[in-house]
Amino acid sequence: MAEEWYVDGLRFKCTQCGNCCTGPEGAVWFTEEEGRTMAASLDLDEATFLRRHARRLPQGWSLKERKTVHGFDCVFLDRDTVPGKAVCGLYDARPVQCRTWPFWKENIDSPEAWEAAKQDTPCPGMGKGNLVPIESIRIQRDELP
Repeated sequence: MAEEWYVDGLRFKCTQCGNCCTGPEGAVWFTEEEGRTMAASLDLDEATFLRRHARRLPQGWSLKERKTVHGFDCVFLDRDTVPGKAVCGLYDARPVQCRTWPFWKENIDSPEAWEAAKQDTPCPGMGKGNLVPIESIRIQRDELP
């Protein structure tokens, strides 16, 4: 296997801009186990959590989104509590799709893919902040199917 182009790591620091949690209509996938964890974090039973906060799609469960001036925000994206910041209302229980941003396979496939993700999201934290070592990137990259 060829050495990854990011062998020296990549810089990333979340700026709490919310750009990775909004955009065109899409899906925020989660597993049944993640659904139970999110429900418990909200002190809800699983059925109530799914009814209030999720939608069943042919490929699986997704968190609901709501239309805002920014796009389609994840239902748990909170733009009001911390002025000037967008925070996750489920941060400690968020799904792996959220926890592994921006180290998704398609974003780190090449330097060009990394730059495109940085621009398309746009994510002001990509390329900034602390250096994330390759070992950590590999773990996050491999968490998503």
